[in-house]
Amino acid sequence: MPGESAERPDLNLDKTSEQGFCQFFASLAEQENTIKLFERSNGEYYSVHGDDAELVAMAVYKTPTVIKYIGGAPPKGLASCTMSRTVAEGFLRDALLDRQQRIEIYALQEGTSGSWRVAKTASPGNLQAVEDMLFSSADMVGAPLMAIKVRASMDQMHVGVAMVDTAQRTMGVCEFIDNDVFSSLEALVIQLGVRECLVEDDETIELRNVGGVLQRCSVIATACARKQFSSGDIQQDLARLLQTTAPVGSLPELELKSAMGALNAAMLYLGLLADETNYGGYTLYTHSLAQFMKLDASAVEALSLLHSPRDGASRTMSIQGLLNCCKTAQGRRLLAQWLKQPLLNVDAIDQRLDLVEAFFADAETRNSLRLAHMRSMPDLKRLATRLQRGLASLQDIVRIYQVAAALPMLCDALTPLGQANKVIETRYLEPLKASDTSLGSLRTMVETTVDLEMADRHEFVLRADFDEGLQETRALMDAEMQRINDELEQVGRTLDLEPHRKLKLERHATFGHCFRVTRTDSGRLRGRSAKFFELSTQKTGVLFTTAALREASRTYRDLSNSYSRTQSALVREVIKVAASYSPVLESLNSTIADLDVILSFAEASATALKPYVRPIIRETGDLVLRGARHPCLEVQDNVDFIANDIELIDGRCGFVVITGPNMGGKSTYIRQAGVIALMAQIGCFVPCESAELPLFDCILARVGAGDAQLKGVSTFMAEMLETASILKTATERSLVIIDELGRGTSTYDGFGLAWAISEHIAREIKCKCLFATHFHELTELAKEYPNVANRHAMACITPGNGKNERGELTLLYRIVDGICDQSFGIHVAELASFPDSVVRLAKSKAEELEDFQTSLADDTTMDIDCKESGGPRSFDSADMARGSRFIESFLAEFVGTPGLSDMLPKDVAQRVNELRSKYDAEISSNPWIQHVIATL
Repeated sequence: MPGESAERPDLNLDKTSEQGFCQFFASLAEQENTIKLFERSNGEYYSVHGDDAELVAMAVYKTPTVIKYIGGAPPKGLASCTMSRTVAEGFLRDALLDRQQRIEIYALQEGTSGSWRVAKTASPGNLQAVEDMLFSSADMVGAPLMAIKVRASMDQMHVGVAMVDTAQRTMGVCEFIDNDVFSSLEALVIQLGVRECLVEDDETIELRNVGGVLQRCSVIATACARKQFSSGDIQQDLARLLQTTAPVGSLPELELKSAMGALNAAMLYLGLLADETNYGGYTLYTHSLAQFMKLDASAVEALSLLHSPRDGASRTMSIQGLLNCCKTAQGRRLLAQWLKQPLLNVDAIDQRLDLVEAFFADAETRNSLRLAHMRSMPDLKRLATRLQRGLASLQDIVRIYQVAAALPMLCDALTPLGQANKVIETRYLEPLKASDTSLGSLRTMVETTVDLEMADRHEFVLRADFDEGLQETRALMDAEMQRINDELEQVGRTLDLEPHRKLKLERHATFGHCFRVTRTDSGRLRGRSAKFFELSTQKTGVLFTTAALREASRTYRDLSNSYSRTQSALVREVIKVAASYSPVLESLNSTIADLDVILSFAEASATALKPYVRPIIRETGDLVLRGARHPCLEVQDNVDFIANDIELIDGRCGFVVITGPNMGGKSTYIRQAGVIALMAQIGCFVPCESAELPLFDCILARVGAGDAQLKGVSTFMAEMLETASILKTATERSLVIIDELGRGTSTYDGFGLAWAISEHIAREIKCKCLFATHFHELTELAKEYPNVANRHAMACITPGNGKNERGELTLLYRIVDGICDQSFGIHVAELASFPDSVVRLAKSKAEELEDFQTSLADDTTMDIDCKESGGPRSFDSADMARGSRFIESFLAEFVGTPGLSDMLPKDVAQRVNELRSKYDAEISSNPWIQHVIATL
């Protein structure tokens, strides 16, 4: 099939070439997580071999049948697979940006027939060499490369970080003190969307912990020699790269020694000094951790914040997909950035909300801006980068000209709203008008040098009257084009087909100028093979030519090539002048991206099934959400979402324990609170009837119970790591959501941990927290702490018949005050269509266990819970849990007494009495502890 050969070109090698290549490939050293591509026919297509061929066969073509063997039959032969350039570009995007793999592209050395060399290398944090392949036809964006230098000091970690973004040409540095779980570093990695991080090639425990953080965030860690993290020559290197007139030695960033060492490693890894186009093009800034909300990796996952490959084509499975109504590539990139960087400034949030409200209310202006103006905006940042690197073409210049020509109309569309809204005037209209003024001379230059009429026909050349040589060639080209049009008219009369409607003239990349007719009309060509030569059959029709057209097309092509050679030097001058406008284009790009995201927020808020509302944000205070909904779940098919109120009020219900049946809505309830808080702090309307929220400094989550087996982490270890990070990161201004903590271990250990963690959050941290659990005993916390409240997911059970019939369970998805005092596990199993025999056995065993535990509790009470009168005593479960923890800590402190093993018995007794006196208040207030002591 033609399509097959186009997508999978044949690897035409003779026997000698096959053997030579197989020997060369066998000599290559194996590199973990690295894919090797081989450029064929000057980049027309690529080949992969060995394990890489098997990966491409399954990842790209979804079948192993595309694998061919060279050098012999399997298993001795070398597995090979080919990809067209277009397919290879798509695979590179997937490998680098999604699979987090490294790439090596090999090319034949000039003047040789079989000598290969590495022409390009790329990694998730270093895309410079393959940017033209990655971003030529996609909205994908690279991420900054991060480098980290860590030094331990007592129980604190001194972290120096550098970030280099080659696309934006920026360098950022920061230093901070972190805890031993590196929670601040994790938040920074998420804020910046890092995909690759450089670390020192060392085996210290600090770097192992850093590796764990990077692994949780799905960031590839690249080890570099320790000497590369030296900042000895950084000042003179920065003097070459930075775009500044001030002395580099006076920059305050140079005082951050650890960060400067990390920056040096990043510069070496990216080879910035080896490319002179980088000189004077970079800016340096200090990044502040305090400017954005902290998010941990678990929160990003729990809130379904970013689009994931497992979401497939659906854009409603994540907050990013749901809010993405952007019409520009730069807008889509900025949206992803804002989602990872919620604001911590009420005034800045309110300014975004003011803008969203203005466009929310004016649907006509919103639609006009999105459909008539944003849709036609190219990626100006990419164009500016191409100009700076000398890679731009006349087509790029024309695209910039079209943007400049459209700016006055964009300003006119915004003016009515700008007159009524000062924020729109200052944030959009003034920068757009400034860009329009700055680009005026560029418009004039393009109009006088570029043939815009030819550009309308997708031929990008300079005006013929710009040079005498060009005028002569242009005249000849026009004559040949007239011959081509005359042939079109002649063939139309012969075939009785109307030119330009039934008979099309096309310019094909391979065949040059040719004619196209539909498959229906292709019958008119039959029997005329001497006059009409068929070239290709495609879905759109049949391509054919004539002898006269072939000759005229060939002549036109030669003249066009001559025209291009003549104008090439002049084109370079035009591009050089246009490159001086790069700062203006970058500034305009930022304004367009910002406007596109705000329009996207307004569109998503206004067109939701039930329109979103503007939230009220305060520095501190209570969280009160009326009729709150989960924005992603409410738009799923066949879902009639039940809205719930959410209140987290200091002193009354700042910590909420939520119980209830599985699938009853507990997880959705706590997650939607986090989603709404985040949406509010990025400046978007929220899915509620009304919303009042305080400013949260971070959203932390412990949700889900899946093993991270590929990372060697069990369910229980995963939840302990995430919980430890929460306890060390959360402040009084944080929002914590915890779902089913303690399920990864035994019931008693799990309950003990859940109680201790809950009590610590409620008593020590005092942050707002939603805690969903199946440990009904946790509801006893509300009796001890006035800030703790109980809520439960409602369920209705119809009465059953007989001993083993528990009735039918109906989930109401309504969260109300109070405690759920029973388990619904077997009912949920029935909803999941378990076999009747399994359900009956489960009910029987559950009742046996209940009887056994009751009997055991009675026996235990009779054994140890007797007063002198002989009557049984029972204790509050909370007293017992708290007493057990106290006894453990009491014994641990006693065992830790210095010189205990050498003490005399009387000294040991004295030490015990000291500890009893120290903790007398705790002992006297807990009847269970008193009883245990009395029975000793």
